[in-house]
Amino acid sequence: MFNLTALELARIQFGFTITFHIIFPAITIGLATYLAILEGLWLKKQDAVYKTLYHFWSKIFAVNFGMGVVSGLVMAYQFGTNWSQYSEFAGSITGPLLTYEVLTAFFLEAGFLGVMLFGWNKVGPRLHFFATVMVAIGTLISATWILASNSWMQTPQGHEVINGVVVPVDWVAVIFNPSFPYRLAHMVMAAFISTALLVGASGAWHLLKGNRGREVKKMFSMALWSLLVTAPLQVFIGDLHGLNTLEHQPAKVAAMEGHWENKPGEGVPLILFGWPDMDAETTRYKIEIPNLSSLILTHEWRGQYPGLKEFAREDRPNATIVFWTFRVMVGLGMLMLVLALWSAWSHWRRRAYESRALLRFALLMGPSGLIALLAGWYTTEIGRQPWVVYGLMRTADAVSNHSALTLSVTLVVLLVVYAAVFGTGIGYMLKLIGRGPDSNENPPDGNALDQRPARPLSAATDPAQPTSTDV
Repeated sequence: MFNLTALELARIQFGFTITFHIIFPAITIGLATYLAILEGLWLKKQDAVYKTLYHFWSKIFAVNFGMGVVSGLVMAYQFGTNWSQYSEFAGSITGPLLTYEVLTAFFLEAGFLGVMLFGWNKVGPRLHFFATVMVAIGTLISATWILASNSWMQTPQGHEVINGVVVPVDWVAVIFNPSFPYRLAHMVMAAFISTALLVGASGAWHLLKGNRGREVKKMFSMALWSLLVTAPLQVFIGDLHGLNTLEHQPAKVAAMEGHWENKPGEGVPLILFGWPDMDAETTRYKIEIPNLSSLILTHEWRGQYPGLKEFAREDRPNATIVFWTFRVMVGLGMLMLVLALWSAWSHWRRRAYESRALLRFALLMGPSGLIALLAGWYTTEIGRQPWVVYGLMRTADAVSNHSALTLSVTLVVLLVVYAAVFGTGIGYMLKLIGRGPDSNENPPDGNALDQRPARPLSAATDPAQPTSTDV
């Protein structure tokens, strides 16, 4: 396919599947916490608006959760099908960590999800709230194990290589590897921000359409107040994460910044825009701010860090891609800060629900959290190249022995199936969001004893479809 090698096709295939998958867990993490907050506020204040919002967003949560589980299974299988050499080399680390995720997080989520989605009229309100909190905690535990596994690939420690195979010798060191705390905090905060922007965009959409109900105003307000807290916090976490990356993966930082060589005794400028040329070993058409890169990355006016030329060609990540994915993430982050500050100012002036300019901006920013999350993930993963386990195993040595034809066929199949299955699911989820909250809506299980849905998607009832009480 397009003269691509088997290695390139395997990387594209894994990148495609993880692009789809990472969106769903991010929304799941954010929505689960949002639902716990809504139910907690309802229990405390006994204001029906919170209960209505809970029922509304629990439908979207159910659809999203189902798609996340399915997409995750495909990705897990690829470790054996496309990356068997990696599994043989580092399976003793990856296997247990993913198993711990299933035994703790997935069982916790699965155990309480049914109560959360269908138990409103079957258990007491406090027990139902407990189930919602357990699901939210389960999503965070799941993120913890997944990020521990991936962070070990970025900054491996707590192991020995014996006879060409990784052997864990200190599980505490494996899990709490140097980049793990920063990457976990960065990912969880990105999930909260993505969800806040999604909820805020939904509120903006309905306000622009003339829906001035309390539920719509409340979810719009909650989303943007959340963004006002999480967006600046993410900037702080990102700074700590960047310093950690500079310490452990300096080649990645050099690619992100587009710097090839730094002059001793001089500050490193921040390249706002440019085009890193991997062959010519230079960044063309660059626009710079003197010394700012030194200040950001070393916190010193003339601080130094290695340029790409200090690393062998075969050890450099693709600076052209990493340079721009990093700027997409940072640029969208700055726009999120603008939205948060603008909304706070509008709330202070009591114009938040009337300012059509603010509402349109919030609507346009709806997908920006997920786009920034993906851009950050690409920066992290492509910036680690050419290593699959940094400093221990190259990506070229991790791939299975498949032909380019085999990988081309499976990639095409994945493209078609994903477009059909997840395209339909995402379309349905957007349809539910477009309907908006209904204060007269009942919880999914109603009062009928025969209505006991057995799968999460059953919670997303469609009023356009007949139910057992309609026929």
